[in-house]
Amino acid sequence: MRLFSYKNKKNERGIGVLCAKDSEQFVDLCATDPSIPNSLLSFIESDASLGKAKQALSNPNAVIRNLSEIQFETLIDRPGKIVCMGLNYADHAKEGGNARPEYPSFFMRGPSSLAAHNAPLIRPAVSDKLDYEAELAFIVGKRARNLTRENALDCIAGYSVFNDGSIRNYQRKTTQWTIGKNFDQTGGFGPCLVTPDELPPGAHGLQIQSRLNGVVMQNANTKDFLWDVAETIVLITECMTLEPGDVVITGTPAGVGYARTPPVFMKPGDVCEIEVEGLGILTNTIKDE
Repeated sequence: MRLFSYKNKKNERGIGVLCAKDSEQFVDLCATDPSIPNSLLSFIESDASLGKAKQALSNPNAVIRNLSEIQFETLIDRPGKIVCMGLNYADHAKEGGNARPEYPSFFMRGPSSLAAHNAPLIRPAVSDKLDYEAELAFIVGKRARNLTRENALDCIAGYSVFNDGSIRNYQRKTTQWTIGKNFDQTGGFGPCLVTPDELPPGAHGLQIQSRLNGVVMQNANTKDFLWDVAETIVLITECMTLEPGDVVITGTPAGVGYARTPPVFMKPGDVCEIEVEGLGILTNTIKDE
């Protein structure tokens, strides 16, 4: 199932499910069954939602709409936590001058840093060093604490695509990366939440790629993670409780703009695409603040 959040031309929010992987049509879940929440966070929090969604998809009177009629919204509007990993690919750690780490570099993002599919990423007035980072995201569906490798994947509601847009000079102002990762509307997120049944366990073995104005900048595979999804969950939940709607971003491979000679940063009018095999393409244009 490929779920997404949207707003229609009347400014009404809803949840859709693509009719097929690359379809331009979707089932309007809330119009088909008004008891289904119009927020994907509320959808995830309710144990009954997935069953209702499956019934809506099989309903011969399901309400079908075109993607051209709606605007994508940020997948999870205001996640309780956005936990990000750094240096989860050895090649990216190396290009940044770091040895293979013994432990992931974790940091947090805030909800105001997120941007929807097809929405602009904002280059702030104080910097021209907006960089791209192709990343796999997963969305938590169940409360999780002290999980093991054997049960870690059970807490995942679905997977998505993330562009961890980074203001590099601010990222390096301190030893902590947080300030460079939280400028408003710099983190692209979407377009869909793809349920785990459509993917290999732990989203293992998926090609991940970034393209800037059609040019491939990063090209890797999730099999190259230093810490796979299950181990990531184990590490996080030994420290904190993950809750429904929380988002975890799993790190980026080599090829980022700051490490190139000369450096390549995103500028107004650029189009950045992040594609993860089986999850779709996240597209954002770049706009100045």
